[in-house]
Amino acid sequence: MAGSTHSVNNQVPPLVGYDVFSADRALTAAVERHLDPGLRDEVLGELSALGRTSGSAQVQEWGAQANENPPRLRTHDRYGHRVDEVEFHPSWHRLLGKGVSAGLTAAWDRPAGHLRRAAAFLVWTQVEAGNGCPLSMTHAAVPALRTDPDLAAEWEPRLTSMVYDRELRPAHLKAGALFGMGMTEKQGGSDVRANTTSARPLAEDGTYELTGHKWFCSAPMSDGFLVLAQAPGGLTCFLVPRVLADGTRNVFLLQRLKDKLGNRSNASAEVEFDGTWACRVGEEGRGVRTIIEMVAATRLDCVLGSAGLMRQAVAQAVHHCTYREVFGGKLVDKPLMRNVLADLAIESEAATTLALRLAAACDDGGEQERALLRIAVPAAKYWVTKRCPPVAVEAAECLGGNGYVEESGLPRLVRESPLNSIWEGAGNVQALDVLRALQREPGAFDAYLREVGQARGADHRLDGAIKNLLTELADLEGVEGRARRLAERLALVLQGSLLVRFAPPQVADAFCAARLGGDGGAAFGTLPPSLDLASVVERARPVT
Repeated sequence: MAGSTHSVNNQVPPLVGYDVFSADRALTAAVERHLDPGLRDEVLGELSALGRTSGSAQVQEWGAQANENPPRLRTHDRYGHRVDEVEFHPSWHRLLGKGVSAGLTAAWDRPAGHLRRAAAFLVWTQVEAGNGCPLSMTHAAVPALRTDPDLAAEWEPRLTSMVYDRELRPAHLKAGALFGMGMTEKQGGSDVRANTTSARPLAEDGTYELTGHKWFCSAPMSDGFLVLAQAPGGLTCFLVPRVLADGTRNVFLLQRLKDKLGNRSNASAEVEFDGTWACRVGEEGRGVRTIIEMVAATRLDCVLGSAGLMRQAVAQAVHHCTYREVFGGKLVDKPLMRNVLADLAIESEAATTLALRLAAACDDGGEQERALLRIAVPAAKYWVTKRCPPVAVEAAECLGGNGYVEESGLPRLVRESPLNSIWEGAGNVQALDVLRALQREPGAFDAYLREVGQARGADHRLDGAIKNLLTELADLEGVEGRARRLAERLALVLQGSLLVRFAPPQVADAFCAARLGGDGGAAFGTLPPSLDLASVVERARPVT
């Protein structure tokens, strides 16, 4: 009798049942670097617990289920009453509950709150990126609300709560609340000053009636939203509660859900305001200034989210190649594949190191750090988010045909990878914001130079890159057309400085050679072969 043809061998075990945080050497090193020693045990224990949750088979299955069962819009109930609800798969709620309980909306008043939240956000993104949207919006709404002390006193305890309450009811009856945001309109996009949604003052001071249409409204089943509308005094920020204090639904007409490339588990909606009740946040005519801190916080989350996606892509690629055998040996030991993996690994570590440095600056709060953030956040948002798609695609290729199959998880990473570059201001918006900081806020560039200057003399390629950057900035003729070039160089030099100071020498050497010294190609896997690539790959390997 002929033997079975269906023998399974040389297949890679799933990357599951491990601590996503502790297995990431670059992330753990960054956390310890910026953390007060007195908080070390508490924070590392907290992050390791989240890492084990994130790496568990159960939670990874929830992430897959949430993406396989996207949200559905229900505009009316069975009797024809307008309800405007979005129904989510149970796994979505389980994930969101875990994210809230892990402190992903509770950074503002905790010791090292931004650092520990940033690390947790980077870890949690690797499970399922879609639920990061309401977590990010809720976290970022706090500084905008703080422009109005009364509103902050009412809402901040709900937003920073570590209790997830999914029920639609008045916020004052809930143990925790989530926020969304609605700025973009179909005629304006990033040009929010072109918004046409109108705000008519009501009899009660600070309250308004909104009329208009938002082209993108994030997390439409949240408890409240920060929106921009045209008041008599100009563009103004407003708080729109989903349910009014008396228990009635606010007028929040969901027109449709967006059919997106990725981010499938998360709902993004078009919403109509038609006599919608709102209260003003900040002064009339100062809407952009009021909401700008929220935008800065969500932009940092874009950097963190992309760093998380890159880390998961690299972890999957290195894990696969560690087990897979080809041509008489392990794939990870083949010189060309090792080059590819090392190139991906340094991109991932550079993103993580930069993201955690910016989070630590948020905790510091000093003038120098605020000035650094003003230029470093848009530069990092521009560059790190743009590096995410090629990393995800190359990592999928490391798995060969298996990486093109949904069960591997890589296609979900590939689809998700462009989002953070587009969200909260696409590439040109970020590059122009960098340019504004350079032109209008000289303290920002001074802070940047002091930061990167701490590594001067340690690597000749970094020194040369700093010199070239200064030369580039000395000539501002036609600078707008070079804004992307400047943003890229600012980000690369800052990454290089951080890696030279803090990363293992072989990682810093590879980064400086390929990213700053010109000794690398346009595709991954073109690092100089003289480098210690085996050590770089081993550092990126997730230890299960």
